[in-house]
Amino acid sequence: MAKTKAAGATKLGRDSLPKYLGVKLFEGQRAKIGQILVRQRGTKFLPGKNVARGGDDTLYALKEGVVRFTTKRKKGFDNSQRVAKVINIE
Repeated sequence: MAKTKAAGATKLGRDSLPKYLGVKLFEGQRAKIGQILVRQRGTKFLPGKNVARGGDDTLYALKEGVVRFTTKRKKGFDNSQRVAKVINIE
């Protein structure tokens, strides 16, 4: 006797919900206080002037202003370097 139905009650095929990560406000756009700028996993983008980082690495605006992107060299503990993007509100 079959343990599962013949029509194929598969255990696979359940898809996870999308997380909607990425940049929400781009350079030159106006940001309001508390507005989310980037949703990310880890620190691909770093918080700059008037920007804070939340518990899940989300960057949000502390003041009202215009979004600006810059780059910054970050040195690791093993002296390796990477170029990180920094988000500022001006």
